[in-house]
Amino acid sequence: MSNISINKINKFFGNVHVIKDVSLEIKSESFTVLVGPSGCGKSTMLRMIAGLEEINSGSISIDDQIVNNLPPKERDIAMVFQSYALYPHMTVFDNMAFGLKLEKRSKEEINERVYEAAKILQIENFLQRKPKQLSGGQRQRVAIGRAITRKPKVFLFDEPLSNLDAALRVQMRVELAKLHDQLNATMIYVTHDQTEAMTLADDIVVLDQGIVSQKGSPMDLYNSPNNIFVGGFIGSPKMNFIDSKILSNNSKNTEVDLMGSAKINISKISKTSFVGDNIKIGVRPEHLTINQKTEANWEGKVFVVEKLGSGTFLYVEKDGEPLVVQTEGDTNIKVGDKIKIGFNPERCHLFDKEGKAFN
Repeated sequence: MSNISINKINKFFGNVHVIKDVSLEIKSESFTVLVGPSGCGKSTMLRMIAGLEEINSGSISIDDQIVNNLPPKERDIAMVFQSYALYPHMTVFDNMAFGLKLEKRSKEEINERVYEAAKILQIENFLQRKPKQLSGGQRQRVAIGRAITRKPKVFLFDEPLSNLDAALRVQMRVELAKLHDQLNATMIYVTHDQTEAMTLADDIVVLDQGIVSQKGSPMDLYNSPNNIFVGGFIGSPKMNFIDSKILSNNSKNTEVDLMGSAKINISKISKTSFVGDNIKIGVRPEHLTINQKTEANWEGKVFVVEKLGSGTFLYVEKDGEPLVVQTEGDTNIKVGDKIKIGFNPERCHLFDKEGKAFN
């Protein structure tokens, strides 16, 4: 399959700067997910790779060939959309074969490719049905099958699961992961759902207002976010951020005042932050403890209890500051209870006043 190199690309819509000097390397046969909130530029990036949006400056290369001026049909890519984009008057077979017929492939080759794709996606029994006779998940499989029959260099997915219900989304995530393993294809996938990003990706690219905020493996981003935006976007529920102040900052660790409740030493330092600076401590709900003796404890009142069976989320506040804590299984803690929350210094992240992570 193919590697993709994106070099300092920019995109404007009128006076609005949507993609801002972005450079990326996407490895051959990788599953790369572009993730971020609505309006961050992820779908625009995908469309620029596909050739559906003009690049104002910079370059995109596929297999070391610059494709800026190539029309979409000459880039050897296949794109799967959120809306399925199936022809309602055609059968599943004809929808999947449509691109091959345009390429004037032989009847034998068309049959072979369609049946091969249908077998991979387990839709062999639906080939003579019309799209209206299929469920949402089955329609999406047909759209993916149409892409597979083309045998492109690169697969592009633009939020393909957004129209499916929660259970079907989980099922289709599993199917897409299996499909990537079967095809060994280069895939680029756009979503606003960080759960999809974490479960599918080899590499995640987090976009924020047209800029790459961080790129790395799912666990790299989870364990070592570069900034508050990535820390808050990756993980569910999102990372807690607590207003704090630096008490001392030496070559080994940083001592901070935790909301006036406790002092805590964290083995992270910053050359640009100084004693007295206001910063934020970031800590994930699953890395907090309840009613256990730790170096730092913070007491608050529970105002929401979410029981999910496998775990429980407690929403706690003190002086108007909310904090989410995850516990395992069931719990006897109820709304109105006061609990002590423990902070493990090794699990805490420090962010300076500009939102950048300490080294």
